[in-house]
Amino acid sequence: MSAFRTHGRGHLAGPVVVVGTGLLGTSIGLGLRGRGVAVFLSDPSPTNQAVAVDIGAGLPLARLDGEQPELVIVAAPPDVTADVVERALGDYPQAVVVDIASVKAGIQAELRSRGADLTRYVGTHPMAGREKSGPVAARGELFTSMPWVLCPSEETSPESLQAARALASDLGAVVSEFGAEEHDEAVALVSHVPQVVSSLVASRLQGTPLHALSLAGNGLRDLTRIAASDPTLWVQILGANAGKVVDVLYGVREDLNRVIGTLENPTAPGARLDLAQLISEGNAGQSRIPGKHGGPPQAYSWLTVLVDDTPGQIARLLTEIGEIGVNLEDLRLDHSSGQNVGMVEISVLPNKHDLLIEALNDRGWRVLQ
Repeated sequence: MSAFRTHGRGHLAGPVVVVGTGLLGTSIGLGLRGRGVAVFLSDPSPTNQAVAVDIGAGLPLARLDGEQPELVIVAAPPDVTADVVERALGDYPQAVVVDIASVKAGIQAELRSRGADLTRYVGTHPMAGREKSGPVAARGELFTSMPWVLCPSEETSPESLQAARALASDLGAVVSEFGAEEHDEAVALVSHVPQVVSSLVASRLQGTPLHALSLAGNGLRDLTRIAASDPTLWVQILGANAGKVVDVLYGVREDLNRVIGTLENPTAPGARLDLAQLISEGNAGQSRIPGKHGGPPQAYSWLTVLVDDTPGQIARLLTEIGEIGVNLEDLRLDHSSGQNVGMVEISVLPNKHDLLIEALNDRGWRVLQ
């Protein structure tokens, strides 16, 4: 294999081939083109490829004209990823090949069983996406500050791992390294089971009278947001990581049976304590999710500001919070049912909470605590 070529401090020099022009593949193309890297695109769907070319994600693969790429990125569905990676390793014998499928161990094992050249292969997983799919939803900044996991095998060469790391770094991602099995266990818990739970809760809303759904607030919206995801893609993801997902769901099932048993007789001795413990265990788990910029979790103070549902109000509120000198840690939007007002929920550091409330009240904002 030829030496990994770089610009400057470990950046990709190109050319790069992207196989698959869906949301992620096209977003990678846009991001690399924004850095001046030559990108060539291939997709079984001529329409998807043409759209990706039209929005500037790269040129058609035929324009590569026999030149050997530095890197091939396989952005194919999980159930065909191993096939596409194997073909790319054969078609481009001097290139490093990475895939971006969301499950890693099965693909790595399948390639090893076929005798593929794993020295030039790195399994990776950018933890980024949108509820929308296809090349028209692509964004060059999609991976900025998002996790991108590298899962090298024992055979992966240092040069190949460096190329995969350069790809993620060039796109602004936060790079980490996991073993393939470790990765699949982690994403089962933090990504795949949440999708299942969100879809199960959202499915209960089918046939619910609209007047009942009008009571829904941010809690339901937050929980069911990812239930809008692509069913076809998730059938493949869940099937590919079924064993790891089932292990987590067994634990969820035990907890569900526990709470059902308690609520079937909520006045029994110890029932209220059990419910309190269940909620407290959730508090403890939620508090372990990393905080801002991946740092340790922090407790923030929340307040709600009522704003008129007219153009420019939220922008004015944020501008004035900046003038007050308080940094926002998080922000959520909701609308009051039946009222022509919006509710802006703001979190700040606890030592800024009272200062911000007083300053906003002085400026005429309606603040709820």
